[in-house]
Amino acid sequence: MGEALPRGSAMEACGDDARERLLRVGGAALTDAELVTVLLGTGGRGGLQRAQVERLLAGGGGLRALLEQDSHELCQQPGLGPTRAAQVLAALELGRRVQRTAERRPRLRTPAEIDAYLRPLLSALRREVFHVLCFNARNVLVRDARVAEGTVNACPVDPREVFAVALAARATALVLAHNHPSGDPEPSALDVALTSQLVEGGRLLGIRVLDHLVVGDTGYVSLLERGLMPVADGGGRRTWSDGC
Repeated sequence: MGEALPRGSAMEACGDDARERLLRVGGAALTDAELVTVLLGTGGRGGLQRAQVERLLAGGGGLRALLEQDSHELCQQPGLGPTRAAQVLAALELGRRVQRTAERRPRLRTPAEIDAYLRPLLSALRREVFHVLCFNARNVLVRDARVAEGTVNACPVDPREVFAVALAARATALVLAHNHPSGDPEPSALDVALTSQLVEGGRLLGIRVLDHLVVGDTGYVSLLERGLMPVADGGGRRTWSDGC
């Protein structure tokens, strides 16, 4: 990291100025580097210098690329280490949580509402994760479980884990969802095949699988809206209104 500059230096003044501006005019007025500087601290003994923050962001490909790194990679970044990496991860998680609905058991009735609920949970993840949203007969969310976590482009899902969650929650309907870290929400052939398998499994257990959402940076794709959801009872294409 190099030697810490003495207190009262220009670098420390930059950190103080960023903190003052944050309190005076709000975070929107600060650059990414200034916000990270405030978060991690600058100047003084052991302080992270503003120039180091700017190099950290530039070398990592920008703020989003930095936040998409896992904890081990963050710890290896020059100027960070375990303590500061933990600060970054904690700030990211707080940002996700503040975006979530305040309702503990929201009523979600459309793919757009599902996307709005899930996006804070799935944003800036480097790996695919698979969620099972369990609903009662009134389409109130009774449980949201992450049942699988994979790699950057795949997430093996065990149907037994999906339906174990659904049965434990006494769910009458499910919505499946997973993210694409590439940012492109276009479903793959494997996504469609897995959905067919789970719809059939739900039919045997008397649990309706309403939809499967793929969430990406540019939006989401609802397999139901695309006409890609199989109908287990052979009764024609289902709509969200059929299950709400």
